[in-house]
Amino acid sequence: MIYHCVRFTLKPDVSAEDRVAGLAQMGAHIDAIPSIKARVVGPDFGGEFEYGAVTVIEDIAGYHEYMNHPAHLAMDRAGLPLVEKFMSYDITDDPDPEIGAKIAEVHRLRFENVPEVAELVAGLDEYTGSAAPGRHGH
Repeated sequence: MIYHCVRFTLKPDVSAEDRVAGLAQMGAHIDAIPSIKARVVGPDFGGEFEYGAVTVIEDIAGYHEYMNHPAHLAMDRAGLPLVEKFMSYDITDDPDPEIGAKIAEVHRLRFENVPEVAELVAGLDEYTGSAAPGRHGH
């Protein structure tokens, strides 16, 4: 299983209405993207971020489907302009020693094939972790 985790803080000028709508759209992914096995979205406690999400995906094929699914790309287009600070990371029990490189390759191809999302990510004040452009898994 791959647990894709994100943590983020929205820009201070994002309205309460836009916050609620954005979080609801993130939660709706579980119904829209078949490869998602489970998902939680909500307040992030114990750190410097406002919100977080954990998405459970069975394998690298499902991870690829999730990252490139039209619903996920639509959320990126709608949500990333509202984000000030973002972090992503992946935790997996997949025994493949190349799984980190395979995860990084999914992100590399996504940014190559969907340049508008890569541009939105590049425009964030702070973006670190497994999905950051130019980063490679360990």
